[in-house]
Amino acid sequence: MKLYPLTFNPVFSYRIWGGNKLKSVLNKSYSQDSIGESWEISDVEDNQTIVNNGNLKGNTLKDLIKTFKGDFLGHKVYQTFGNNFPLLIKFIDAKTPLSIQVHPNNQLAKKRHNSFGKNEMWYVMQAENEAELIVGFNQKISKEDYVHHLKNNTLKDILNTETVTSGDTFYIPTGRVHAIGAGVLLAEIQQTSNITYRIYDYDRVDKKTGQKRELHTNLALDAIDYNFYKKYKTDYNQVLNTPSQLVNSEYFKTNIIELNTKLTRDVTAIDSFIIYICVLGEVIINTPDDATNYSLKMGQTIIIPACINLITIHANSAKLIEVYL
Repeated sequence: MKLYPLTFNPVFSYRIWGGNKLKSVLNKSYSQDSIGESWEISDVEDNQTIVNNGNLKGNTLKDLIKTFKGDFLGHKVYQTFGNNFPLLIKFIDAKTPLSIQVHPNNQLAKKRHNSFGKNEMWYVMQAENEAELIVGFNQKISKEDYVHHLKNNTLKDILNTETVTSGDTFYIPTGRVHAIGAGVLLAEIQQTSNITYRIYDYDRVDKKTGQKRELHTNLALDAIDYNFYKKYKTDYNQVLNTPSQLVNSEYFKTNIIELNTKLTRDVTAIDSFIIYICVLGEVIINTPDDATNYSLKMGQTIIIPACINLITIHANSAKLIEVYL
């Protein structure tokens, strides 16, 4: 069976802080309230996304990898990750702030949870007036300073807050304390991991459980990077109709592509699957030996298997995030 561009049924997740923009802005279809996350491409156990197009409809990412191996993942990627898909792609809608949190690195996550760590990035798709993110510390502190502020409910005094707008991008390496603020809709690219240490959750009570959510105070202590960094936001130069680098890390590489015409991408040199996330407008994607027009609208995601080396993208006015290893 031949591989082709693959789309998936999202997995929707209730969150105490979730709103309705995944439905009202990104046109997702669900009936529940307070849906905060749409997992677009996921190999996380019990949250696996399913192919919804073509002859491979009904397959999980694991099924695809076991069948097609390096042709799907890329041969180097398959050698490194085997039957595990390395990335998790989400859209997140924060009606109210997320908990202040941190993610462990690969070594700590492996030791404690037999999991990958969780290096991730955010691309802000929409932000209400004065909407904010918390990213890192606003000064260098010690572990003792941190514990003091945590106990005295003054943690926000030492956290770096950024007012954001559409297009703002942040790389969140493991160890960096962070939180998405109210009124932010964003795309998140991360390692395949579901490990989060909550540090502070505003003493909220979950309406579903009637309980406050669990905090991971002690687990977080050895996971946090206590250093101060002069800049947290990712600078990038966006060139029309040209892939422009966003985040280039050892865990994933991302480009932003703003289009108002046809773009042909020869990706022979990229020995990896490629994910396209539409963050504005609509595009049509074509590949050789495939007569199908693959339409991708704002809030939709597609995987191009590694064995496909030529991609043509048509748009009148759109923006894509391109993701690969």
